[in-house]
Amino acid sequence: MGTEYAKPAPSHAIAPMLSPLLHPAGTEPRATRTARQEFLPFAPPLIGEEEINEVWITTGPKTKRFESEFAAYLGAPSALALNSCTAGLHTALVTLGVGPGDEVISTPLTFASSVGVIEHVRARPVLVDVQPDTLNIDPILIEAKVTPHTKAIIPVHFAGHPVDLDPIRETARRYGLSIVEDAAHALPARYKGRLIGSSDNPVAFSFYATKNLTTGEGGMLTASPEFLERARVVSLHGMSRDAWNRYAKGGTWYYEVLLPGFKYNMTDIQAAIGLWQLRKLARFEQRRREVVAAYNRAFSHEDALETPAERREVEHAWHLYVLRLRLEVLRIDRNRFIEELTSRNIGTSVHFIPIHLHPYYRDKYAFTPESFPIAYANYRRMVSLPLNLQLSDADVADVIDAVLDVVRRYRR
Repeated sequence: MGTEYAKPAPSHAIAPMLSPLLHPAGTEPRATRTARQEFLPFAPPLIGEEEINEVWITTGPKTKRFESEFAAYLGAPSALALNSCTAGLHTALVTLGVGPGDEVISTPLTFASSVGVIEHVRARPVLVDVQPDTLNIDPILIEAKVTPHTKAIIPVHFAGHPVDLDPIRETARRYGLSIVEDAAHALPARYKGRLIGSSDNPVAFSFYATKNLTTGEGGMLTASPEFLERARVVSLHGMSRDAWNRYAKGGTWYYEVLLPGFKYNMTDIQAAIGLWQLRKLARFEQRRREVVAAYNRAFSHEDALETPAERREVEHAWHLYVLRLRLEVLRIDRNRFIEELTSRNIGTSVHFIPIHLHPYYRDKYAFTPESFPIAYANYRRMVSLPLNLQLSDADVADVIDAVLDVVRRYRR
């Protein structure tokens, strides 16, 4: 049986309701009016009782259901819905007890939050360069960075291509380290047949507006039930009971603060969106793969362009399509290439400015651009092309034509 929703009143029914407000009985509209005293917003939302009754405004039954269905989709042991992937990474480190004096290994080629959470727990980030093909952290280089202070590794599944996890797991086992995966890009990606997030270790996902599954803002942390039981306390003020348990029928007002936690919970409004997005994810992913296939066909034989890698043992989630320019074949650099595409009305981006180039990390840890030469060299030739669900076949053709036109015009 499907859920029945209250239907909004049609416009012809709304107009009579507004009429008495506009023209009180026995009056006619005046020709002129004095200026209003209060600001009239351009487009405020109209939230009715139907919307309010559909969801529990804060964390409630929809969130619990989203956690359950998300875990089932991945084959994950358990799931905890949060307000961002950053919250998931931070919560995981706090739950693991990572703190001052500890070190956490990660990659320079990621968004700032992957490393920022290490700073938040007052640990030291230790960066390891990336592999030339996938641009993921190089497992071979990790072991040389392990010290007695190392507590965890945060591998990032860059662009949706899974990290080579087996050697990282072996290093972690050998030295007693925890692994916290940053899977912001990796839904749904597979490593050796298993979906990312299906393991017992903490794995953080992002549901930001641009992600393969979105709740506007939001995230999920998967891990063992025992780990998430502790993480749930960390994620909501350190309280022993969440708001739903306290205010629902049969709940109790009493709670205890077990530690100074955070306000990282997901709302039911976000979860309601996520539940529908999860049902559509397979269709979403199919469309992404169609766009990627069109790009690959167009660019794979062009000597000025390097298409993204996809190793045999993985299934790429294709959150990003990161094209790399072979600058020795072109007379322009990456920045000019982007400007040329912009002039042809093609929007692009760059993922990412490496961590060690940002002033905070550069100055604090005395990094130079060449501290991580593979990340730096690839950053200088990266262009992320449009890859989203609103692209029509004509849009994709326009992107391809523009890229090839720029290559043709500026070839050496």
